[in-house]
Amino acid sequence: MDEDSRIAAVDEVPEDGSFLFTVRDGFDTGEAILLRFDDGVVAFENYCPHWRDVRLDKGSGATCRDGELVCEKHGATFESDTGHCTYGPCEGAVLEEVDVTTADGTVYLTDDRYEFENRGSSGDRDLSSRGRIGFSGQ
Repeated sequence: MDEDSRIAAVDEVPEDGSFLFTVRDGFDTGEAILLRFDDGVVAFENYCPHWRDVRLDKGSGATCRDGELVCEKHGATFESDTGHCTYGPCEGAVLEEVDVTTADGTVYLTDDRYEFENRGSSGDRDLSSRGRIGFSGQ
């Protein structure tokens, strides 16, 4: 595996949370998360399919409960290994998977759409904690 595509050691991915990383697609960056489950790890783009501006991991780990990933904004739940939404406003939707592989205890990005940029946030502002309409008072 290429060191430029190295994301993290499998042991760095929390058993009950997520590991945030940034990917590049040409000039654009986006975020993805690694989730760990019994048989390995999986990666998904870091947004809720209900509203794409809602990040599942805001930088401190996504909420996971009973083997499912939880969108804190909508209460939607997703199977951690498949990304399939089992409850909430986007029920039936599936998180966009990002191809990764593990070798010798390390997770590597193998998705042809992306280049690995860095561990952690892309630095983009999180819009999910604010209301959808802004008022300036002027």
